[in-house]
Amino acid sequence: MSHPTPAHPLNAPTAPTPTAPVSPATAARTAPSGAPTAAALLDFVRRTAADRALVDSLPLDPEGRTWVRLEGPGGSEAWLIGWPPGTGTGWHDHAESLGAFATARGTLTENALAVRLPASGWKTLELADGLDRSRRLGEGGSRAFGRHHVHEVLNESPDTHAVSVHAYYPPLPLIRRFSRTGAVLRLEQVERPEDWQ
Repeated sequence: MSHPTPAHPLNAPTAPTPTAPVSPATAARTAPSGAPTAAALLDFVRRTAADRALVDSLPLDPEGRTWVRLEGPGGSEAWLIGWPPGTGTGWHDHAESLGAFATARGTLTENALAVRLPASGWKTLELADGLDRSRRLGEGGSRAFGRHHVHEVLNESPDTHAVSVHAYYPPLPLIRRFSRTGAVLRLEQVERPEDWQ
């Protein structure tokens, strides 16, 4: 799997105000006091994905993903990412970070596991039946997710670039990358911020 090619930094929108309803109990579980919640991240990626000038300014490479780092809300990490046809992330998680992403152009497919994996202490797991989830997110489609969310994101189009906006809080401490053969998930690599920035 190739890693994205960085593009030139762009100015980002200002920090958002959450608009999606979140109960106090959910907010307490998703972020420390004063930190952005999953709802705030989702609001940010939706609004940023709707910024046509920003989306159109992303340089697109026919061979590999490109990205620009954005200023996310409340100290979160955010990215604008271009996906050439047929590219994807492979299976991975975002450790202790909450996250959200929105498709700004094209269609992305997210395959995910409906289970929280152990944070450490394993190299290979056999997955139970019924854990796989798949969703297609067309332009304007979005979703938020919690800690230790395992997924892969793909642009399955044979001829159309996709562009998306992603945000994580706290900023990604690491990404665990997995391989999958049937029901067997294997930890292959742990990446740290210096590996992708």
